[in-house]
Amino acid sequence: MDQLSLLFLLLLGAVVMVPLGDRLGLPAPVLMTLGGAGLALLPAVPNVDVPPEYILPLVLPPLLYASAQRTSWRQFAANARPILLLAVALVFVTTAAVAGVVHALVPGLPLAAAVALGALVAPPDPVAATAVAGSLGLPRRLVSILEGEGLFNDVTAIVLYHVAVAAVVSGSFSWPDALAEFALSAVVAVAVGLGLGWCAARLLDRLGDATLEIGLTLLVPFVAYVLAEEFLGSGVLAVLTTALFLAEYATDADDVLGRLAGHTFWEVVDTLVTGVAFGLIGLELHHVFGTVADRGTQTLGWAAAVVATVVVVRLAWLLPAAWLAKRLHRRRDYDEEIPLSWRESVVMWWAGMRGVASVALAIALPFRTADGDPFPHREVLVFFAFAVVMSTLVVQGLTLPRVVRVLGVRGDDDAERGYERELAVRAARAAKRRLKEIEEAEDLPEDLMEQLLRRAYDVGARISPDMVDEERREAYRKRVERLRAVQRIQREMMSAARREVLAARSEPGADPEVVDRVLRHLDVRSLRP
Repeated sequence: MDQLSLLFLLLLGAVVMVPLGDRLGLPAPVLMTLGGAGLALLPAVPNVDVPPEYILPLVLPPLLYASAQRTSWRQFAANARPILLLAVALVFVTTAAVAGVVHALVPGLPLAAAVALGALVAPPDPVAATAVAGSLGLPRRLVSILEGEGLFNDVTAIVLYHVAVAAVVSGSFSWPDALAEFALSAVVAVAVGLGLGWCAARLLDRLGDATLEIGLTLLVPFVAYVLAEEFLGSGVLAVLTTALFLAEYATDADDVLGRLAGHTFWEVVDTLVTGVAFGLIGLELHHVFGTVADRGTQTLGWAAAVVATVVVVRLAWLLPAAWLAKRLHRRRDYDEEIPLSWRESVVMWWAGMRGVASVALAIALPFRTADGDPFPHREVLVFFAFAVVMSTLVVQGLTLPRVVRVLGVRGDDDAERGYERELAVRAARAAKRRLKEIEEAEDLPEDLMEQLLRRAYDVGARISPDMVDEERREAYRKRVERLRAVQRIQREMMSAARREVLAARSEPGADPEVVDRVLRHLDVRSLRP
């Protein structure tokens, strides 16, 4: 089996593990990791051979861009304080703690290399955390903090990682230079992200085709990453800035097909790239274990100390930080999403699984320094990183559902339904306002106005039936039953039409382009209620 065959096998596994995980009640990232570890034991499966300098540009941009689609700049701005306090500051604390422990344990390990290890194991993985937490019915505020933590922790940790690796490779390190590089990297990244986001938004407005728009969004994160890196900025921060800008300013309310297709496309990209990345974790384990096997149990003891440091530091930081955030929240009455009890803080602690970012950064460690010497203790550092990933991902990922059940942490379903009802009312009112404007400008028949008014009313009732009273709800229910019957018959009619057109594609003399154009028209028509 060659490298290309192995890649396609991982892609297939990424698709298969999602329904398998749903059936077994296990997270797909955990199954992909275990599946990769099992593949590594087969003699026909080769070691992964990807140049380290290609790992980060290929893996991180699409994952960060896909994750950023689930949040918004306004959500981050509203929760900036808890995210900075509970999440971003924790990266610096974890990095310092891990660097101190490893530097004291491993003889001859430079401090900069220890800092690089601390930075790469510091950020929890947003994909793994939200994949597990999202299916457990957790409070939305916890899921929001986990998503924000994952995104902005990745950015902070990766910038620290680059500074530390550059110090190891160059053989010199200066705190003033490191801080200046950190600040310059952030400024350049934000400038590149905003500039590229503005250009991409203007271009998206002019393309007017869902296929071209999705193709552009696929290129944008890679362009943002590479362009920022060329100007000595943070590629990941540039990707995040571009994604948040486009989510805020490049939304066309009438681009229904583009929005549906784009959402599906990025779900596919997220699933495939995440599956491959977690599969690489398992595949690399075999190679990593082989490189450190001759170092005996001492390396295992060091790895256990690193894992314990990562886990304990997170709990030791989150409990007092959550208490402080709660006090500040009450005092200033900000509209923030924070853990409201020690039980929620414990769930947030146990959800701090490491994954894609840590693996990508570990594999991306250079093999040699600028002088041509081997990167100090590279194999040991990679082993430590994989020990942290496997311990947190497998152990915490498999036990998080039980921890949630034991602690009794559940989402506020009433609040979510209330907000959904509020949005449904606003949507119905907006439809009625527009209908009234059209009525004043055009002379519409009375029976048509009554029909359109019912449809405007049904806009909200379809979203949230609870928004109407009992009498109206019964009338709406009867209309829905009739509408469902009509829609069922229409679906069967449209299905027969599509089958007839598809059959014509195989007839002698058929023009496939014309057939596809007619079929696309029928598909779009089928999306309409």
